[in-house]
Amino acid sequence: MAEESQRDAVVLVSGGLDSATTLAIARDGGYRCHAMSFDYGQRHRFELEASRRVAESLGAVEHRVVTIDLSAAGGFGRNALTDEIAVPKDRSAETMADGIPPTYVPARNTMFLSFALGYAEVIGAFDIFIGVNAVDYSGYPDCRPPFIQCFERLANLATAAGAEGRGMFHIHAPLISMRKGQIIRTGTDLGVDYGMTHSCYDPDGHGRACGHCDACALRLGGFRDVGLTDPAAYVDAAEG
Repeated sequence: MAEESQRDAVVLVSGGLDSATTLAIARDGGYRCHAMSFDYGQRHRFELEASRRVAESLGAVEHRVVTIDLSAAGGFGRNALTDEIAVPKDRSAETMADGIPPTYVPARNTMFLSFALGYAEVIGAFDIFIGVNAVDYSGYPDCRPPFIQCFERLANLATAAGAEGRGMFHIHAPLISMRKGQIIRTGTDLGVDYGMTHSCYDPDGHGRACGHCDACALRLGGFRDVGLTDPAAYVDAAEG
C-alpha cells in the first residue's frame, strides 16, 4: 500500500451514486484522486453540482469539469438526456435489461474515458476509475466488461506513454459486477453520504428526483435491498 499511496488516478465523477462509490473505493485504495466530470448538455444538470459536492467530500485533490456539446445542437441529439425526448418511466427490471433505452447517449463513455486518458497521460497517471455497472443497469453497451477491456487495450496502444513503455494504463471498473444494493453497502461502509448524490434523469426544477425513471428505480431498489432509506430528495417524499 505504501507504493500505491503515491499513485495518481483519474476518477470519472458524474455526481451519481455509482461514481461516488467508485471515488470512495479509489481513495480507500490509497490513490490521489483527480476527479473529472462533464457538462455535455445534459438536461439533468443538477448532477454537476452533486459532482462538486462528492469530489470535495471524498477528498479529491482536484475536480475538473470538462465542457463538451453532446446536445442536439452539437449533433448528438435523439436521446432522452440531451434532447426533448421523454425519459422512460416505471419500466420493469426485465424491460430495462431488454434493449438499449432512449437515455443512451451515443459513445458517451468512450468520449469520457478518452478525456480521462488524455489527462491521465498529462499528469503521469496510469489508473482511471469509472463507475459502470453491468448488473443493475439500463442496458447501455458502454457499461459492459468487453467495452472496458477493449478500451484498456486501446489506451496502451494509442498513447505515447503506452507505446514507449513508461507504464501500463489500467481502467478500473470496481462496480461492474455488483448489484445496486452491494454498491450502496460498500459506499456506506466507506463513508459516502448518498444524500449529496444525484441520480435522476428527469428531476424537477428544484433538483428533486422523479422516482420513476430507470435511474431512480434502480437506486430505490438498491436501498430497499439493504434495508436503508434513500436520503435523496424526491418529488413524492414517500419514494425515498
